[in-house]
Amino acid sequence: MVRVLFVCLGNICRSPMAEAVFRDMVRKAGLADQIEVDSAGIGDWHVGDPPHRGTRQVLDQNGIAYDGIVSRQIRPEDIERFDYIVAMDESNMRGLERLGAKRSDRVFRLLDLVPDEPDEVPDPYYDGRFDEVYRLVCLGCEALLRRIQADLAKA
Repeated sequence: MVRVLFVCLGNICRSPMAEAVFRDMVRKAGLADQIEVDSAGIGDWHVGDPPHRGTRQVLDQNGIAYDGIVSRQIRPEDIERFDYIVAMDESNMRGLERLGAKRSDRVFRLLDLVPDEPDEVPDPYYDGRFDEVYRLVCLGCEALLRRIQADLAKA
């Protein structure tokens, strides 16, 4: 089982969106029995909360389920448990590094996989740009799925 963890600041906007989008892509690729997907936040402000209404709205508009996604804070043991830990921005990377994660081919920013796009997925919590975040998340998740499929083919 390949385990993927998406990480953002509060785990209510970007990382739960990425979790839902990636779960949908994994299911459509017929890999749900091979890839486990989760998300977490660096901070604990929203623990137990559902995704932000802006995230839910853009997922609803695109027919992507988010049932069961609830905010949680990342735990030190997550660093070892997950095969891929995918941060939304550089601040999230620094938070992961404080927990002992090392930037590598298994710990990286989502948009590191997408050339010709910004380096970071912006936080829509403050500016409401959920549609742009969705576009970037989809691009990053498509690239991540291709990478994992290639890794699975090598195994």
